[in-house]
Amino acid sequence: MTTYHTITIDHLTIFYREAGDPQKPTMLLLHGFPSASHMFRDLMPLLADHFHLIAPDYPGFGQSSLPDPADFAYTFTHLAAVMTDFITQLGLSKFYLYVFDYGAPIGFHIAAAHPDWIAGIVSQNGNVYREGLGAKWATRQDFWDHPTAAKRASYRNAFAPDTIRGQYLTGTPAHSVGPDGYTLDIAYTQRPHYADAQLDLIFDYQNNIKAYPTFQRYLRDYQPPLLAIWGKNDPSFIFPGAQAFTRDDPHAIVQGVNSGHFALESHAPEIAQAILRTFA
Repeated sequence: MTTYHTITIDHLTIFYREAGDPQKPTMLLLHGFPSASHMFRDLMPLLADHFHLIAPDYPGFGQSSLPDPADFAYTFTHLAAVMTDFITQLGLSKFYLYVFDYGAPIGFHIAAAHPDWIAGIVSQNGNVYREGLGAKWATRQDFWDHPTAAKRASYRNAFAPDTIRGQYLTGTPAHSVGPDGYTLDIAYTQRPHYADAQLDLIFDYQNNIKAYPTFQRYLRDYQPPLLAIWGKNDPSFIFPGAQAFTRDDPHAIVQGVNSGHFALESHAPEIAQAILRTFA
């Protein structure tokens, strides 16, 4: 049974899902863009007999507070700080970390700062290597190097309905992805302040790439048990990003599944089985 909760963190309401026995090992599930913790709705029941599962929505996402960007800095280090306070307030002292997309820089900021918290890592299309950056990132680099108001405005297409549907459907087997996830994500884009918050994060993403050496040094220094399981048809974070983990972490296991970016939408059972083989 999955239950649904809110907690006040740093004057913000943070929503989270919880499943499994708190006496079992905890796994913290960190979602990506433009989604929220609902992306784990199929995975959590498959793992709940083996793990205590916690899946929060970050500020600006899902059911959590979406403060005005004039009052809240939408940066990845700030989101990581809020999630660190969330972890502390829930009393989590040792846990597995599942990171996807935006969850990777957030999670690796936390892991690098608190390596003693981390029992192991599942990275599902959660990139921390330049080798994993698909072709679109060259255009973003131009935006970061030479920002203009017009270029910023153009990135509204990153959360346009057709783009969101494309993120879910590209690279997946025909008829394998239902409409529920992307329909809810599209609905969330209509919240006040959503666009400016997300545009701030798109601009700040450059600092995640600059932090890759820090994340990689954490992997070399602490060598956590790690499963890099990738929708291998993802055009955004390409499969070489999964393979690169083995360079820094000899414990890394790399597996591809025949899916795209949101691989849980089509391959949750296969991903759950891989997690259980690796960590349960």
